[in-house]
Amino acid sequence: MTTQNLPAARAARLRFGRIVITSLALCGVLGGCVAAMGGAMVSGSLLAVDRRTTGTQVDDQSIELRASTEVPGAIGDKGNISVTSYNRVLLLTGEVPTDADRAKAGAKAAKIENVRAVLNELAVMPNVSISQITTDSITTGKVKAAFIDTPELQVASMKVVTDRGAVYLMGRVTDAEAALATNVARSVGGVKKVVKVFEIITPAELAAMPLAPVDTPASAPAAKK
Repeated sequence: MTTQNLPAARAARLRFGRIVITSLALCGVLGGCVAAMGGAMVSGSLLAVDRRTTGTQVDDQSIELRASTEVPGAIGDKGNISVTSYNRVLLLTGEVPTDADRAKAGAKAAKIENVRAVLNELAVMPNVSISQITTDSITTGKVKAAFIDTPELQVASMKVVTDRGAVYLMGRVTDAEAALATNVARSVGGVKKVVKVFEIITPAELAAMPLAPVDTPASAPAAKK
């Protein structure tokens, strides 16, 4: 199937979907790509629909870089910790050996510069298998693909993280978008539950954002389980 005869917006969505699938294949081999898919995948032309300020996006990247070393280091790298920051809210997922380790990791995350809130979802249990990590990466890609196929949602305005079948949704969205994204994610095979880490904005706030749809002229029109 080619995109030459499709409307520009639909063709752009299909091209992005292919990028997701390609990156998904890499994640299956490399593992630990969930956070990267949530951030780096929405760079370039899709940056136009990121609802964070440029400064906040830079802060989130810096937070993730620091947290990826400092948080595991706080417990001696004994567990399997993944970090994801959106709008300076830091999400911790993965596994740690003890309740004390979980508390230490959360405390360290809270001290990282520019972090305004920490959602500590670390589980006290043995590290999951490579097979589970691969399955979670695939689920993340499937959820993103489902969002791409939903015209009312902007995939670049959200981050998706999957941990042991639980899908975490982060982003600045309206109530209607939050409900729709949650329902779409729940319909994806392999999703055990959806955890909303959204910051809710009003339709008026959304309308005031200087955002242009992809491939069209610029003139064209907290956690809950």
